[in-house]
Order: sequence, then structure tokens, then C-alpha cells
Amino acid sequence: MKLLRHLFAFYINSSIHVALAVVALTFITVLEYGITISTQLLMFIFFGAITGYNFVKYAKIAGLHHRHLAHSLKAIQIFSAICFLILLFAAFHLPLKLLLIAGCFGVPTFFYAVPLIRHKNLRSLTGIKIFIVAFVWGGITVIVPITAAGADISGDVLLTFFQRMTIVVALMIPFEIRDVPYDALNLKTLPQQIGVWGTKMLGEGILLICLVFEFLKENTDLAYLSSLFVFSVILGGLLIISKPYQSRYFASFWIEGTPILWWILYVLLKNTQVLG
Repeated sequence: MKLLRHLFAFYINSSIHVALAVVALTFITVLEYGITISTQLLMFIFFGAITGYNFVKYAKIAGLHHRHLAHSLKAIQIFSAICFLILLFAAFHLPLKLLLIAGCFGVPTFFYAVPLIRHKNLRSLTGIKIFIVAFVWGGITVIVPITAAGADISGDVLLTFFQRMTIVVALMIPFEIRDVPYDALNLKTLPQQIGVWGTKMLGEGILLICLVFEFLKENTDLAYLSSLFVFSVILGGLLIISKPYQSRYFASFWIEGTPILWWILYVLLKNTQVLG
């Protein structure tokens, strides 16, 4: 049992879970637009998510305590290094144009942890952290696979991109609420500015906007709309019960796992639709 707890903690702390969520959102785009993408691109997205997240989370800690790292953090460092090598291997098999587009969304991730101006990184800039993450996730899970498939960036695709950004903002809100007791006041996060309840209501409004975006598209997939609605209801319910002092894995497992649930639900509804 102790071994299972350690493995589960490593699964969460090494960002495998969040990387699977990113891949799930990518699969949703693939299914929605009926496109095909390569295994190398999926590898690039999955291992890129692990590398990026672990760099942001642990770079500063490793720099400060390099000689005194806990065994778990050392294991994550080694794992991240292996993931980075696989990322390079996958990138070698992708077109330069696609890598440049992916790079446009990857650069904010780098400067999220590394100082950009006046010894400040993007994380420290007032109130924009949540939107940077949304922009990166939206681009990697919508624009990159659409471009890789050679499809046009149509109005519907742009609506999906903005829709995906709103979803990621809503996904980030429980983390913002969780971090209220620990965030410095100068960060001016959403809960610090409009309160916990106000932030929850903003999240519910964002999910509503996400649903409205779907009705603005020229082509709407009923299975996608239905799965999106159920996903939004579930995430909206989790937003309501979010609180500053959460159970250990409420945000990092349950909230981050909702895109995986959405993808599974979409696949089931899509298959039912085809069989019907």
C-alpha cells in the first residue's frame, strides 16, 4: 500500500497526470475536426507538457538546493531529463514550421519561470498567470494539431481555440483558490482581487461563455456539444466546492483529470452517434 501511495504521488508530482490531460484535450480537437496527427506529435505534446511543467515547478527549487535534493525530487529530475530527450527525438521528426508554431506557445512557458525583465518572470506579473497558461494550452491542443494536419485555421477553429482557453481558465481557478493562503499579496491573483466566492462565480460565467461559443460555430457536433455540456456541469460543480484548504489531491488529480473524463465521454457519445 505504501508503494502504491509513493507511485501515485510520483504520478502527480512528475506531471504525468497533467500531461495526459493535455493529450486528452488534443484528442478532443482531433475528434471534433476529424483530423489525423502523427504519433511523433502526440509524443511531442505529452513529453513537452511533462518537461515544461516540471521545469516551471522545480527549476527554482533545484537551483537553491541542488546538493540537498530529496530523493523524490531527484527522481523527478531524472525522469524529466529522460522526457526531454524523448521530446527532442519527437521534435526531430516534425516539420520546422510546426516546431516554430509550437515554439510560439512554448516561449511563455520558459519565461514563466525565467526572469524576462527587471529580474521578474511572467509568473510574478500582476494577474496574468492564469491567462498565460490558458493561452499555451489553447495553442498546443488546438492550433498545433490543426496545423499539423494541414487543415485551415477557420473561424470555427479560432472559436475552439478561445473556447479551450476559457476552459483552461476555469480549470485553473481551483488552483488559484487553493493557493490563497500561500500566494504573496503582490501577485494580485483573482481570489485576492475579487474574493473566493467572486472567483467561483467568474469561473461559472466563463464556462457559460464557453458553451455560448459553441453556438457561434458554423458546424456543431452534437456529441461534442453534449459532452462539453456535461463536462461544464461537472467542472462547475467542482468549482463551487473548491476552497483554500482542499484535500491534498482535489485540484492536482480530480480537477486536472476532468479533461480526460471529457475525452472519454466524447468518444462514447461519438461512437453512439455513429452506431445510431
